[in-house]
Amino acid sequence: MDVILNADVKGLGKKGELVKTSDGYARNFLFPRNLAVEANAQTMTELKNREQSKQHKIDVATQQAKEAAEKLEGKTIKLTAKAGKNGKLFGSVTSKEIAEKIKSQFAIDIDKRKVSVEDIKNFGTYTAEVKLYTGISAKVFVQVGEQQ
Repeated sequence: MDVILNADVKGLGKKGELVKTSDGYARNFLFPRNLAVEANAQTMTELKNREQSKQHKIDVATQQAKEAAEKLEGKTIKLTAKAGKNGKLFGSVTSKEIAEKIKSQFAIDIDKRKVSVEDIKNFGTYTAEVKLYTGISAKVFVQVGEQQ
């Protein structure tokens, strides 16, 4: 009997998969515990619609990430920080500050954990990588200047 799993079943498959099981196992174990439903025309159509919806969401997110990467690629983000007499910063410039500056300058909302940059403890220009989606990232330059 073909069934569509409602939950992960050890040794059988993951949620949303179409699997073949014996009739007794499906009727006596899977159906009473609401772990699966019989694969008839209606449930097969629902499964296909869910998969298409999931793929559409992935496609939209990928397209948005590509557009954001094109906007950001090679751009320079200017930040200011306080420093001592020897030019060393008080503290450092963090990925949170970079993410906030990107949001204000380019209107692209980025999580601070998606910005990877080396420790910025002096004035100068540094390279940062912004991960926008799986396999899509953009390199930006971070220019740190002295606060007036």
